Amino acid sequence: MNKPALRKYYLSKRKALSQTEVLAKSQAIVELFFQHFKLDTVKYLHTFLPIIKQNEINTFLLIERLQTEFPQVQIVVPKSIPDTYQMEHYLYNKEALVENKWGIPEPVFGELISPEKMSMVLVPLLIFDEQGNRVGYGKGFYDRFLQQCSSDLIKIGLCLEEAIPTIEDVNEFDIKIDYCITPNRLYPLG
Repeated sequence: MNKPALRKYYLSKRKALSQTEVLAKSQAIVELFFQHFKLDTVKYLHTFLPIIKQNEINTFLLIERLQTEFPQVQIVVPKSIPDTYQMEHYLYNKEALVENKWGIPEPVFGELISPEKMSMVLVPLLIFDEQGNRVGYGKGFYDRFLQQCSSDLIKIGLCLEEAIPTIEDVNEFDIKIDYCITPNRLYPLG
């Protein structure tokens, strides 16, 4: 299937989940993240913040655990700039978050962090394939951001669904992820 068809199918599938199901799947993903990734050398970890009404993975669960168990890790969150399809990146501060018009919690003030400083990025997606290609919402925000990061960046997708064999219409601007975590397993990719 191509990206538009996959996006439509997996958006509707995700919307059909109950809040209880999304919470249970989010908790399973967070557990697998901490089981599989060492954070000793991670200085800046970038994570998306969930659009709750879109049944996105609840990354606040991961943030809370990072703050408790790994206080040395600096958590960075994005703010989208819709006119340019770019993002700014701020140190996480719960008090600085406001929901934008799409229901995404975003920082309205704080310390800006450049993309080159990121050690690890948690990438939102709807579905991914066994080669590390992914389908997001289709605006390319994360592809543009990931191009600005260092070459040794660890890119980890978080997905409620298991991998599909292949995404048909991958292009040269698509940035592959290195790993993906689903509620059931970790996929090494690429």
